[in-house]
Amino acid sequence: MPSKDARPPKGAAGKVAPEYDADHHDPPRAETGVRERRRAPWWVKALAFFTGLLLLLLAVTRQDLVPGLDDVFGSETKDRTGPAVLKSIRDMSSYQAASGSFQVVVDLEKDTKYVPDAIQGTRTLFVGAGTVGASVDLGGIGDDAVRVNEERTRAEIRLPHAKLGEPALDADRSYTVSKQRGLLDRLGDFISDNPGSEQAVNKLAVRHIGDAAEESGLVARAERNTTSMLEGLLTSLGFEEVTVVYGDK
Repeated sequence: MPSKDARPPKGAAGKVAPEYDADHHDPPRAETGVRERRRAPWWVKALAFFTGLLLLLLAVTRQDLVPGLDDVFGSETKDRTGPAVLKSIRDMSSYQAASGSFQVVVDLEKDTKYVPDAIQGTRTLFVGAGTVGASVDLGGIGDDAVRVNEERTRAEIRLPHAKLGEPALDADRSYTVSKQRGLLDRLGDFISDNPGSEQAVNKLAVRHIGDAAEESGLVARAERNTTSMLEGLLTSLGFEEVTVVYGDK
């Protein structure tokens, strides 16, 4: 029988021994006040990584959302429209802007002084047909030929005046209407060919075709066509207003 004076050891008051099942191999662990940390799943880490990357890209592309970020990721804008337009125009070199078809009648008479036409002399009636082209020299324009405003909405282009090309005589559409020759000229043509008379008629026809082209306003039409072409080209590049000025320096 235990003694009445038997007391629990000092410091053991209030402590109760934990109860556990005898079948349990290990007794339950006493709580230490520190909970064991749980590791986050891999998909949470991946989601956090891609979310941060997305926010960084958004901040770089929209620098106005974060004040001061443009100082770090700032971009520099350079206006290269002028040279690009100039190169596009120069690449076309000479622009064949207009072409005209003309037909002239040449009446060429060659007489010998103090000799009747029946003895010596020729008269040729010739119809000459040919074409003349008008072009604008785009390859030789200077660097200051194209001016573009800061907004790149207006462009001004300075070009030289259009020029007429050499007349080209169309032999298939040109013909001799009549040719009158004196007796001595007939004998000379019978003995040997005389191509000189035909060359003279052809040269005269070419000269008259060139004169007709100058009087026809072909140069003005070529400049109008060139203006329309450049307006279409620069409009496709985003310009809203295009001005073309012609003048020889």
